[in-house]
Amino acid sequence: MKRLFTFFAAAIMSVASYAQYNTGDISIQESNFYFGARLGIDFAHLSGDIGSACSRTGLTLGAIAGVRISEQTPICIESGIYYTERGTHRNVEDYKEKINLSYLELPVLIKYGFDLGHDMAILPYVGPYFSLGVGGRIKDNVSNVSAFSDNKFNRFDMGMKFGCGFEYNHLYIEAGYQLGIANIAKESLSTIHGNAWFINIGFNI
Repeated sequence: MKRLFTFFAAAIMSVASYAQYNTGDISIQESNFYFGARLGIDFAHLSGDIGSACSRTGLTLGAIAGVRISEQTPICIESGIYYTERGTHRNVEDYKEKINLSYLELPVLIKYGFDLGHDMAILPYVGPYFSLGVGGRIKDNVSNVSAFSDNKFNRFDMGMKFGCGFEYNHLYIEAGYQLGIANIAKESLSTIHGNAWFINIGFNI
């Protein structure tokens, strides 16, 4: 995963540098439409009927598009498609368990831009997200099974996403939190939610 992260980070920086010198000093604050890419890490954990569990560090990779919806105020709606890695792990005495979950995620975010001048802006945002599980495994001392098989986890997840981005010209960095609302446990008597802190870097053009 480290090699993949390094590769995409280098690609994002290269494309962002090219965009900076070839599209002019147009920021998310000044254009009606924008596109971008995101790369980052999340620190995911499961809450609810899961017992004592630790966070799992995973990869986030996405492409986004946004539109400014007001000429008077810098309000934007942003969406896109992300690949995210979630889950948790537990160590209880001699018992060890790793839950690895992979999702395709669609957020719908409302952003408000505060212009700081000198091609800089701060963009807090909030909005729902919808996720579909595309892979995952549950590994413990004796078994290795699919995370989305019978009586394990539901593929569908949804929740709220809160965060704040910082833009300098075309370069972008953000941090935030995702609060799971949907119950992803298949067992009728269990309730489990997926949550995560995240940090992403990328560019907007």
